[in-house]
Amino acid sequence: MRRRTILPGVAAQWTMGTFVVANAMIVEVLFLTGGTGRNTTLRVAEFFGLHAALLMLFQLLLVARLPWLDRRIGMDRLTVWHRWVGFTLLWTVLTHATLAVLGYARLDGVSMARTFAALSGVPASLLGMLAAALVTAIAVISARRLRRRLRYETWHALHLMLYLAIGLAFAHQLLEPASFRASTAGTVHWWALWLFAFGAFVGGRIVLPVWRNARHRFRVAAVVPESDGVVSVHVTGRRLERLPARAGQFAIWRFPGHNHWWLANPFSLSAAPDGRSLRLTARAVGSTSAGLRHLPVGTRVLVEGPYGAFTSLHRTRPGALMIAGGVGITPVRALLEEPTAGGVVVLYRVRSAHDAALVDEVRHLVAARGGRLHLLTGASSAGVRPFEPGNLHALVPDVTERDVYVCGPPSMTAAVLDALRTLKVPARQVHAEKFSLA
Repeated sequence: MRRRTILPGVAAQWTMGTFVVANAMIVEVLFLTGGTGRNTTLRVAEFFGLHAALLMLFQLLLVARLPWLDRRIGMDRLTVWHRWVGFTLLWTVLTHATLAVLGYARLDGVSMARTFAALSGVPASLLGMLAAALVTAIAVISARRLRRRLRYETWHALHLMLYLAIGLAFAHQLLEPASFRASTAGTVHWWALWLFAFGAFVGGRIVLPVWRNARHRFRVAAVVPESDGVVSVHVTGRRLERLPARAGQFAIWRFPGHNHWWLANPFSLSAAPDGRSLRLTARAVGSTSAGLRHLPVGTRVLVEGPYGAFTSLHRTRPGALMIAGGVGITPVRALLEEPTAGGVVVLYRVRSAHDAALVDEVRHLVAARGGRLHLLTGASSAGVRPFEPGNLHALVPDVTERDVYVCGPPSMTAAVLDALRTLKVPARQVHAEKFSLA
């Protein structure tokens, strides 16, 4: 528990912020010392182009799934940042492209349409145009209204075009003399940035998962129905004591041979890792999770992760309040196995007692720690609202003195976070996990 020291998440955010600001300053110094350009419009276009490249590099780092960042910030927060940086990138790219065409049109004294056609015949410019078109297309399909109409797998496959756009943008910048070849310092700096970003992405998204799966050789050891529609899958493997997994984290699971290899689901660990096996528990809400009940023992498992910052690494207070909704009980149940000091209170929100998966295990673990479990049942439509500020304070009068862990459906999580803000629970004591990768 950390009372006075800098929290790991805060330290990671400061590290990332410092990295971004420092490189932005270097880029701007290189820009200001790079000459005047052919005209003012082209010079401004160059400014936006350099910052578009920097945003693309930052995008790669946000989705590289680097363990150090992920454990301290969390994939859900990094994904939100990735989304907003993406829309900033869109407007930066469009501004750069528009000003570049306008600048050359003024330079040559012709229309923008003729300039655009002429530039499309130049390899460096054509690559930039293709990159800009892909960034625009990805931004359009990522708008909330359209994205909700697409299946996640479809949206994700289309979203992968971003990596092609980044590759095209890299080639475009490499061929443009204003950035890579403007000076020796600029060449060294941009090569270092691109190599670092590409290396981090390939290492975190490809090399590390492949190496871990080759090393541990995950297999299904047992499939245990917990209740109607809820099943637990026990996964074993070699040298699992060396897998850096913690209670509260999740992994992305694939079951090739049972499902298509590209079908993957994020499931939390529903038991604290013990070095011998991993356990996931899922409710049958989709084709992949529904099929888990029929997994044959011995089925090969491909695992990406573990991921997530929903762990005791961020504890600041002796006592803990853990709030779970539905299947959000799985990481909370795993956290209850950790031998941490202080009392624990668990609020488990379900429609009915019949829907309370793993409740017997949770009750046993809470009792073993001398804590309290409140099973909160009833439909919100019937007026049951346990997470209104007054109701929450009545259940846990010392809520401001506890670390609060929240995991559940988005609407429940939002209601709890609003109540915690109203009750003035310090933000450093609030830890939330969202069921979303996009």
